[in-house]
Amino acid sequence: MAQYQTRRPFLQSILCAGLITVGNLICPSHAGQYANSTDLSLAKVLDAREKDWRNGAIVYQVLVDRFAPSARLDDKKSLYAAPKILRAWSEQPTRGRYEESIKLWTHEIDFWGGDLQSLATKLDYVQSLGADVLYLNPIHFAYTNHKYDALDYLKISPEFGTRDDVKSLAKNLHQRNMKLVLDGVFNHMGNQSALFKQAANPASPYRDWFYFGKEFAGGARAWALAQSLPELNLENPRVRDFLYAGKNSVVRSYLRDGVDGWRLDVAPEIGFTFLDGLTRAAHTQKPGSLVVGEIANYPKEWFPSVDGVMNFNVREIILQMAKYKIDAATAGQMVGRIIDDSGIEPMLKSWLMLDNHDTPRLATVLPELPQRKLAQMLQFTLPGSPNLYYGSELGMTGGDDPEMRAPMRWDWVNEDNAELKWVRQLITLRKNHRALRIGNFRPITANQLFAFERYTDRVEDSIFVIVNPSRAEVTEIVLLANSKLMNGGAMIDLLGTANRPINMNASLLSVTVPSGGYLVLKPDLKGAGGYTTYKRVQ
Repeated sequence: MAQYQTRRPFLQSILCAGLITVGNLICPSHAGQYANSTDLSLAKVLDAREKDWRNGAIVYQVLVDRFAPSARLDDKKSLYAAPKILRAWSEQPTRGRYEESIKLWTHEIDFWGGDLQSLATKLDYVQSLGADVLYLNPIHFAYTNHKYDALDYLKISPEFGTRDDVKSLAKNLHQRNMKLVLDGVFNHMGNQSALFKQAANPASPYRDWFYFGKEFAGGARAWALAQSLPELNLENPRVRDFLYAGKNSVVRSYLRDGVDGWRLDVAPEIGFTFLDGLTRAAHTQKPGSLVVGEIANYPKEWFPSVDGVMNFNVREIILQMAKYKIDAATAGQMVGRIIDDSGIEPMLKSWLMLDNHDTPRLATVLPELPQRKLAQMLQFTLPGSPNLYYGSELGMTGGDDPEMRAPMRWDWVNEDNAELKWVRQLITLRKNHRALRIGNFRPITANQLFAFERYTDRVEDSIFVIVNPSRAEVTEIVLLANSKLMNGGAMIDLLGTANRPINMNASLLSVTVPSGGYLVLKPDLKGAGGYTTYKRVQ
């Protein structure tokens, strides 16, 4: 036995090369003849990651009302009765006034008329971008355009369609090998909901579904003091059964309809315990479904209460770097700690967005194109699932609510749009390189540069990202801590930003990066003149 253990790495390399077969020993399908013990162990982990659609998926986010003009507006006009207003697609949203009579801002009831059927006509575009997941802001029955004031979770807002339209959309996406994620708003409902109106009666069986009291403005506890959004009493087991725990609950019934996951609004306010119950219920109903929390808190302890978070932490670091407000060393320490504390598995399932329906658009936050390109490059190379907000791939601008929720600029979708070309280039880069999708993360030792490696069990997959978030050109020697990188080996410049050929010397790499510049490199395994030093490593 001792002799076998001593010779096991050698025997394993022969077995995994397919030269002999012994018993039931199974090696990873892509393990080569020269895989070492670390490779063999990591390969199993990566195989599992690659089979899980939630890891490193590209997510495309859509506000249904603003994404695609409806062909049924004449049939739907009655759904936008006053005080609601149906706007022309060419109009831009502007901030309105607060109407005390309905406890709403007037811009919350401006509509552009998009629906699930019109959205379906644009799936070719979404698919052509390379998106793996379509994420919809709330579509359940609600009064406002944003739908964060649910009247009935089990119905779809008639302006958008029906539950059958959701089933059809899910089927359509699955045929394209894509997934559908819905927005779950389970911390609060709308004050016009039948449940809340019944609960207002002290004798109602739904009285304890909400929090009533004289200490609350308007008589009920409301989210962010917005009286139109009374909070649900999640401590009530009947509320939890209705939302997620029961067989016919909101969460579970939509998963049966073909939906693949949920993004949870204001998830920290739902709390660890109830998020854990919701996630377990979702996984019970549909194994492998996704639950992502809108969590801007430090992410470490929120797993496994949710599968992933919306990664506000890394987003903020990226944006501040792009604005030259965080130096490279500090940014490296911050990102490295977040990933170490949280773990790579939940980070790969977390959505890394640069803008969304609650933030100004990227082109407004970073008005200079080089800044945007740097931020987007990091969005597509750091661990996580890039979350693209509709239209931002085109360079759409927009400030605070409601400006960032403008109708999609379909007239900007053309081959001359430089920003769209750049995003497509980044998506192609990610699709073509396994390490960027499901690889591990390793910081690159540097001082003036923010740098990291994404790696797998194969040296050919390794990607090295080097960024200069300063106002001056930087020349620095950095350390690449990858044991399989061969001395003197050349690097391939994947984005064409290097100003000279780059070669390693004893794991050290000398690079010059301009202000706000970046390099994305991979090792050249082919060598020159038909000779390579990468002969006996995987």
